[in-house]
Amino acid sequence: MDVFRSVFRRHAAGVAVITAAGPEGPAGFTATSLSSVAVEPPLISFGVSTGASSWPALAEAPYVGVHILGGHQEDVAALFARSGADRFGPGTAWRPGPHGVPLLDGVAAWLVCRTVARVPAGDHRIVLAQAEAAGQQGPGDPLLYHEGGFHRLPR
Repeated sequence: MDVFRSVFRRHAAGVAVITAAGPEGPAGFTATSLSSVAVEPPLISFGVSTGASSWPALAEAPYVGVHILGGHQEDVAALFARSGADRFGPGTAWRPGPHGVPLLDGVAAWLVCRTVARVPAGDHRIVLAQAEAAGQQGPGDPLLYHEGGFHRLPR
């Protein structure tokens, strides 16, 4: 599997944070697997490990937040990627959005999506969700993940 990981380290991907309201409070993680699936209806997908600390909340959440991070948000991406971090602590600016979904402040764009399916895929689940609300907030420059690190696009 080292070759598999090596191949995908060379694939640049946009960075998003997925959030959900859980019984223990808000949960979230950094995702590079976000994909647009369909326009009608507006569907997205992302993968999440069943071993992730946020999986129990995502496994039950009827709605999720999808946050497209801007190039200025490497610290947010790193925080939500770090195991054991206090992701919604005092240093994280967020508010409850539609359906109680935690929405992060200052992101390039966000969606609130209704979970449609959770498809088993090895040690992950592919979550399909339908967008029901959206907004654009911060700068539009994307944050990318490539070769094991976060990067901004040069202007």
